[in-house]
Amino acid sequence: MKRAFLSVVLLVGTFLVLPASPATAAPYCGLVWGSLAESAPGMSQAPVENVRTGRHTCYDRLVIDVRGDVGGYTVAYVPQVLQDGSGFPIATRGGAALQIAVNDPAYTHNYVPTYYPANELELTDVAGYRTFRQVVYAGSYEGYTSIGLGVRARLPFRVFVLDGPGTSSRVVVDVAHRW
Repeated sequence: MKRAFLSVVLLVGTFLVLPASPATAAPYCGLVWGSLAESAPGMSQAPVENVRTGRHTCYDRLVIDVRGDVGGYTVAYVPQVLQDGSGFPIATRGGAALQIAVNDPAYTHNYVPTYYPANELELTDVAGYRTFRQVVYAGSYEGYTSIGLGVRARLPFRVFVLDGPGTSSRVVVDVAHRW
């Protein structure tokens, strides 16, 4: 009887000493993003001028510079990035791919290109990034410009628009390093 009572006391004591685990883990770096498609309506004739990337503590960032107000965007994970107009697949490195379409052309109203990538399959050098694996140009067709982003895995992301500098604006896509 003493042995059974001692066993119960030890078992209950263990539960009192060990901290209770939370029902859900705290968000990584406080990020509460998801991985479902994000979009904003609208069209614009303001041309795309540049695509650039940057590394941050909790995420990697892609920025699309537009000369004027951004018309809108759609960003979604896709089985494979597709070229604008033709629909031909563009292979990207990584475990997942994001197709980023901005509702702005990469050319003027006279069809003069405003964005000249030196290498359409390597828009920026993302070597050493924690999440990004490759940034590709998927084209500009009928007022839309598409960028493919190869990422390490299907990770949370967010999309937003920033005004400036001057009369320009930017579409920003941040992809978290982990869930």
